[in-house]
Amino acid sequence: MPDAQPSTHLHVGSTSLNAQPWLRHYDAAVPAALTYPDQPLTWLLDEAARKYGERDALIFYGRRFTYSQLASLANRFASRLIELGVRPGERVAIALPNIPQFPIAFYGALKAGAVVVPTNPIYTERELQHQLNDSGATTIVVLDLLYSRLQAVRAATAVKCVIVAGVQDYLPLPLALGYRVKQQRAKQHIPSEREVKAAPNTLLFTEVIGKPDQRWYQLHALPSPAKADDLAVLQYTGGTTGLSKGAMLTHRNLLANAMQAWAWNGLVEEGSAHETILCAAPFFHSYGLTVAMNLGILSGSTLVLMPRYNAKDAIKMIKQYHPTLFPGVPTMYQGILREIEAQGGGSHSDLHSVRICISGAAPLPAELQKNFEQLSGGKLVEGYGLSETSPVTHCNPLNGPRKGIGLPVSDTEASIQDQDTGEMLPPGQPGEICIRGPQVMQGYWNRPEETAHILRGGWLHTGDIGVMDEEGYFSVVDRAKDMIIASGYKIFPREVEEVLYTHPKVAEAVLVGVPDEYRGETAKAFIVLKPGQQATTEEIIAFCKERLASYKVPKLVEFRTELPKTLIGKVLRRALREEEAAKHAANPGSK
Repeated sequence: MPDAQPSTHLHVGSTSLNAQPWLRHYDAAVPAALTYPDQPLTWLLDEAARKYGERDALIFYGRRFTYSQLASLANRFASRLIELGVRPGERVAIALPNIPQFPIAFYGALKAGAVVVPTNPIYTERELQHQLNDSGATTIVVLDLLYSRLQAVRAATAVKCVIVAGVQDYLPLPLALGYRVKQQRAKQHIPSEREVKAAPNTLLFTEVIGKPDQRWYQLHALPSPAKADDLAVLQYTGGTTGLSKGAMLTHRNLLANAMQAWAWNGLVEEGSAHETILCAAPFFHSYGLTVAMNLGILSGSTLVLMPRYNAKDAIKMIKQYHPTLFPGVPTMYQGILREIEAQGGGSHSDLHSVRICISGAAPLPAELQKNFEQLSGGKLVEGYGLSETSPVTHCNPLNGPRKGIGLPVSDTEASIQDQDTGEMLPPGQPGEICIRGPQVMQGYWNRPEETAHILRGGWLHTGDIGVMDEEGYFSVVDRAKDMIIASGYKIFPREVEEVLYTHPKVAEAVLVGVPDEYRGETAKAFIVLKPGQQATTEEIIAFCKERLASYKVPKLVEFRTELPKTLIGKVLRRALREEEAAKHAANPGSK
């Protein structure tokens, strides 16, 4: 793997350990600073193929790809993009789940000099059209199940070439046939080869690159490798305000953050043990892209791909492939606990291979953390980041005390600033979390005003309200926009949710502010109970009254069988708020 040697100097801008108190609390194997190669992100795959060529890079339901094969297929894809007219700097969208075609297309597009636009494969037509138009993508690699949605908006975009890929393309034959039957029964249309080829400039992924074991393939000359500071990815995000926009991440941003995340595991030396990573977090999301895919290729790890998360399948994969790393989100770990409980309970042996789980994208309830660690015997710690920071900025140490979102990772400075004045605030005083480091984006694509707003004073302003304690541990009080103000009192949902998760009957909980004629807003809890459990509103409220100040106690409780979530498993607070706002608008006097 690339060199990642401890440095004797602190990151530029730091003055002393007093300025960065978190350094004292790093695990012993985690360096304060790293040395980053002046290379493009594609260098990671080239190095992995050179060092670990015959090692399994990908496992996809029993189908295996070595690092030599993965690098060869990426080169083929790059060659074909060039043949199709893609030029350096053009945007190539990838609308795929975690299937082999994603890393092939991702690294292939970068090798062709293109900028990758990861795209959620379950986007609606409106969302897909916005992202394609905003990025100016001229080529898209699209999941076959999304093909009809793309066709509906293609004429209204700049897309010139479409490459269609399917989950079944690289499944072992019996599974591929079973997958097609399953989709037909679900009335999910998989376009036929004839249907695809009838459309202009539309190709099948498998005909673009040929078979993995095909020895002869005519390669076109690839352009010179990108520079480290060249744009690599437009990672779309809601950001802190407004319409979805593209965070401009360079090759250096992404390579550095993969190294930062890997170093946090304490595995920075050449010859570290071979790791296997369960890739359940979607690669189209910045978290899965960095902490699963890029980190895995950096280290020559084996990536076990899950195109769609399912707790039952995850348990099977853990037992079959013995992953050592499992980056995910809280709902994934919660799902495993619920599934094992539904199966009659489990033991350490069910998940014995999993040593390290870094949880991101959403707050990790303390009760969930404790229960998962007791069952698995591994370490589950909470990290923090944003799409704008590639995304990792903070994480709790694997072996030390755990508090909040943890400590800034190597080469990362963080501060708490007054949102109005930009003044640095002392430990214990809440303000806006601000970041600077090698993983911070260049800015937002074609949005200079929003770029200037979020990148000011030499810092990236996250929009999250947090505090830092005397030891340098950071905690998120809450997103500024999620904070509930009821009768003038500020209620931070995470604090209430932590209490709700300690209730023995509660599996999932989320708190949102809903319109209230008298209080302005009032706190409403949406709760999913554990299987076989029953509870009342009065019981939940009484439980909270024993543990929270009266103004923080939810006034309303609604029980649901499930909560609305993104594909990565993040609860959609916005959807719940909008639902409640619509109810209030239709009947303003109701509760």
